[in-house]
Amino acid sequence: MRDDSAHHHGSGQNSPGRGRRGDKRRLDDDEPYFAKRSRHRVAMPSVETFDITDGLPEGDRWSTWDQPAAGERGPRPYPSWLVTELAAVDTELGILKTGKEADVFLLRRGVPQTGPSCLLAAKRYRGAGHRMFHRDSGYLEGRRVRESRASRAMAGRTTFGREAIAGQWAIAEFAALVRLHESGIGVPYPVQVTGTELLLEFIGGPDGTAAPRLAETRPPDAQLRALWDQLVDALVTLARNGLAHGDLSAYNLLVHGDRLVMIDLPQVVDVIANPQGAMYLERDAANVATWFTARGLTGASPAPGDLPALLRYEARLD
Repeated sequence: MRDDSAHHHGSGQNSPGRGRRGDKRRLDDDEPYFAKRSRHRVAMPSVETFDITDGLPEGDRWSTWDQPAAGERGPRPYPSWLVTELAAVDTELGILKTGKEADVFLLRRGVPQTGPSCLLAAKRYRGAGHRMFHRDSGYLEGRRVRESRASRAMAGRTTFGREAIAGQWAIAEFAALVRLHESGIGVPYPVQVTGTELLLEFIGGPDGTAAPRLAETRPPDAQLRALWDQLVDALVTLARNGLAHGDLSAYNLLVHGDRLVMIDLPQVVDVIANPQGAMYLERDAANVATWFTARGLTGASPAPGDLPALLRYEARLD
């Protein structure tokens, strides 16, 4: 099992013109709902604790690696830590985070008896009958849905339409993660997407302890500067690809050792196609710049206050 493979979710930042109090802007990641595994860790049983000839234990399932359609598995080459054997079993180990529109669970995918295994984060978007994205319309601008029935249903918020929206968010996040992973941006490796379930690299330790969010850390000066440099590189790469995270804050950046990892990308914005693209890009920049400034970052280049203008330039919006 790879001990630097990991993922958990938590995000949030201010909507335009609104303060933190009474702020309902988070998509699926309200801070109070975050389950800190470092404090509430689930005991992880051995992958070899049952005899496969007796059937799977209740709650387990066979690996779903063979279920995604073409293009819905992670980019090749597959990481060496990833278990792709169809004889593997997915065992749910507990919840990492609950949110308004999606919950994140910790899974172990492993082959019984023989032992190869890995930890994954399963992000499951909610469909019909559950609360849907309260501001999905703004993020969906500029996205295309080829199938006309789905497009009409989404517009009308029918039961089928709400399911289609949930599936679109999962697919959109998977596609964004693939693109960013291939661009060299620090994101969890996207393993696969099936319906409304997205499986991701788990960012944390082999005992299932998730890496802390940036907002939970108090890095010393040298580490703060290094994290800022990583973040600027990632945001510049995003902007050069015509993208913005769309919901970026210190709550959806993880710190795993010296590595900064960006998470929660269902709402990734095409800053050219979306009429509000420039606003999302500048808001992302302002949110993280404010956090780093409050933590005492000085002498950085670019300075936090210069980040919005830099990203506009890199996205060719000026």
